[in-house]
Amino acid sequence: MKFLKTFFHTDDSTTHLILRVILGCVFFFHGGQKLLGWFGGHGFDGTMGFFTEKMGIPALIAFLVIIGESFGALGLITGFLTRLSAAGVACIMLGAIFMVHLPNGIFMNWAGQQAGEGFEYHLLALAIAIPLIIYGGGKFSVDQIVEKKFLNPA
Repeated sequence: MKFLKTFFHTDDSTTHLILRVILGCVFFFHGGQKLLGWFGGHGFDGTMGFFTEKMGIPALIAFLVIIGESFGALGLITGFLTRLSAAGVACIMLGAIFMVHLPNGIFMNWAGQQAGEGFEYHLLALAIAIPLIIYGGGKFSVDQIVEKKFLNPA
């Protein structure tokens, strides 16, 4: 029970509300591309094929990336399982840095002069995810409701 209290605990922070909703919205678009083919994406089958066949990522990891971006985004937006959702995003960003973007340097490829994109975006996503992992989702999160209603009954 102590683990659940710690896992769902959060304060009434507006800052954490803003961080989780913005990070969740950004990843909603990425997850929508990968899972459903929205926003110009290739959908689940296309993304799985790209990750496993072109990039050589094991199918389980590819599946977890798609699910982590899709459902993790919804978790962040609603503040449900905030720490788990933010940890998923952090793992995905670390994987993207070390598997793809590190050789391209830090900067995004704005001018099209590099071989690929750098990892500055991924660092920013990590910088947002880490406080959410540590402190939780803040104000108006489902986690806050779970903690108050079910784990700390009056």
